[in-house]
Amino acid sequence: MAEKQKTIREAVTISGVGLHTGKEVNITFKPAPENHGYKFKRIDIEGHPIVDANIDFVVDTSRGTTLEQNGVRVCTIEHTLAALSGLSIDNILIEMDCMETPIMDGSSAKYVEVLLKAGIVEQEADREYLEIDSNISFTDADKKVEIIAIPCDEFKVSVMIDYDVNVISPQHASLNKISDFKNEIASCRTFVFLHELEYLVKNNLIKGGDLNNAIVFVNRVITDDELDHLAELFNRPKVAVLKEGILNNVELRFQNEPARHKLLDVVGDVALLGKPLKAHIIASRPGHFSNIQFAKKLKQHIKQIEAKKDIPVYDPDAIPLHDINAIKKILPHRPPFLLIDKIIEISEDSVVGLKNVTMNESFFNGHFPDEPVMPGVLQIEAMAQTGGIFALSTVPDPENYLTYFLKIENARFKQKVVPGDTLIFKLSLLSPVRRGICHMKGVAYVGSKIVMEAELLAQISKIKQ
Repeated sequence: MAEKQKTIREAVTISGVGLHTGKEVNITFKPAPENHGYKFKRIDIEGHPIVDANIDFVVDTSRGTTLEQNGVRVCTIEHTLAALSGLSIDNILIEMDCMETPIMDGSSAKYVEVLLKAGIVEQEADREYLEIDSNISFTDADKKVEIIAIPCDEFKVSVMIDYDVNVISPQHASLNKISDFKNEIASCRTFVFLHELEYLVKNNLIKGGDLNNAIVFVNRVITDDELDHLAELFNRPKVAVLKEGILNNVELRFQNEPARHKLLDVVGDVALLGKPLKAHIIASRPGHFSNIQFAKKLKQHIKQIEAKKDIPVYDPDAIPLHDINAIKKILPHRPPFLLIDKIIEISEDSVVGLKNVTMNESFFNGHFPDEPVMPGVLQIEAMAQTGGIFALSTVPDPENYLTYFLKIENARFKQKVVPGDTLIFKLSLLSPVRRGICHMKGVAYVGSKIVMEAELLAQISKIKQ
């Protein structure tokens, strides 16, 4: 049974402070229709602009993941998206009255809590997954980052970190099934080293920072005066360093909480692909920049896979739907102007036809005879004849009808077609056939390469007796 898309039952709101802006922000999660995906809505801006949670809109990964669309930004979104992805929610509208999501305790726990409170419900549409068919890797030698995705029938993540410091030992974390996210990963907080914290404070970058929303690891000797300064900075009566090298009275929720949080960030950043992924991601020392660069490679690979799915499959051993004799009974064309040899598929909205290009075509005698190339106009004509078969299949007596061009648009010729090529045309309806008007998008392939494409508009006309 196919898995269904999910949204939340009712709207729910969460409030807090943005980590970098220091501003109070209210987020309201609202149910969204099927195939909506994740979208942010800035209700503090006139017109309430939408920012899609799309990896193509990432503009900054320096201290969190930031999106910008049409000049509108949303910042530090990774923990929010991790919660949505971790709960297998597909469609949701996220209203914000500030540019930055609240940091809460530095994890996704509060987000998971309110989303579960809202209730998760199934929708009618089937859930669509992104899949890969080979290993995809990303490496950043300078930062000692390596990430690889391996084809898998479900989503898994394994993370390893080693920062060559005593306060955080080399450690790893794993998520073997997404249903474990809620209990095993969601509560794991972000962490920072003291020297990074000092830099962020001096550069006015964590106005909403607090010792309650991050684990601070101290990787150097720190004086009492410095501790007093930190206490004043964070409005605390006293700040201490525990023997484990953690600032103040913070207890780790898991021994490997830092590795688990890095895993959480991977889940949140990969959610920007727009659909759930089936793959096993193995990451060493990941960060937001590397996560996004890696996810972009994944997206490019998946686009190539999706493009291949559109390529018609031609089996020379299969009996065609219409051979040349059947085509001659439908189309009035005859050699040398009958330019298709087989129709191999017709569906409710598409048709696939084939032409074997040979050296004894009449047009090769005069068209670049020493460098034979099939003329583009004849490729268009062959495509139109394929579309004509489809158009005439909509009437009960096709032998009594003709098809005429009304318009050719967006014709592009991308590769030469030469003798020996098997030219396959796939045409799909752009709108339903009405009053004999047939509007189709055609793509021509040789092997896996697109050689030509065009939009064709034709009219079926009855032959006058």
